[in-house]
Amino acid sequence: MDLNPPAFSTFTHDGLSIAYFDEGDPSGDPILLIHGFASSANVNWVYPGWLKTLGDAGYRVIALDNRGHGASGKPHDPGVYHPSAMAGDAAALLDHLGIAEAHVMGYSMGARISTFLTLAHPDRVRSLVLGGLGIGMVTGVGDWDPIADALNAPSLDVVTHERGRMFRAFADQTKSDRKALAACISTSRDLLSAEDMGRIDVPVLIAVGTKDDIAGSAQELAALVPGAEALDIPGRDHMLAVGDRVFKKAVLEFLAKVGHA
Repeated sequence: MDLNPPAFSTFTHDGLSIAYFDEGDPSGDPILLIHGFASSANVNWVYPGWLKTLGDAGYRVIALDNRGHGASGKPHDPGVYHPSAMAGDAAALLDHLGIAEAHVMGYSMGARISTFLTLAHPDRVRSLVLGGLGIGMVTGVGDWDPIADALNAPSLDVVTHERGRMFRAFADQTKSDRKALAACISTSRDLLSAEDMGRIDVPVLIAVGTKDDIAGSAQELAALVPGAEALDIPGRDHMLAVGDRVFKKAVLEFLAKVGHA
């Protein structure tokens, strides 16, 4: 299995076309991957080697392009980007594929969506891996209005906000629909309460880079979730932690320990 993009299929949910891939061993344990803001299934999971890593380990690897991203529909209405709605797309994909239960892994915004999915459909999630989002799931991840402003700016040259420049450059690099992303960032950050996190009743691994200034503490979030494990990804920031070998090794060990979906 290589790092080239796999073939994507589409299905319709909530009036939107949702693109996804379904790769790896068809008889293997299914794992559903949910990518982060301004990313895509390819950028988050194929190019950093996750599809290869999980496929080589015998898993059936499924990933979708979230609404507003990749090859999926890109509405410009902020009202359709709440995490509960995007979690609905993920659940609908499992329905579409006839999968009763899957391991679920999300990164950053995808970790938030994965948590909403787990809370809404606890019977569908065998285990949960949250990457790139720690206690920020509950306390927030700072002021992201400058990122929306950066996405709506006429060009990167006029953006002075550091994090805004980072995400605008990333959006330009991935040739994203910036209006859709600006709509998404305004409503996709709904917080969960400590009580919500305490209701999660599946095995959970929370992994955050030690140089990540966005996610918040993995240990603080893990303390709210019964039995959750926290992992420090050494020397990695928010952008670079996703493909880290320490992260991959820990996820494979966690999944093996959890057992079959």
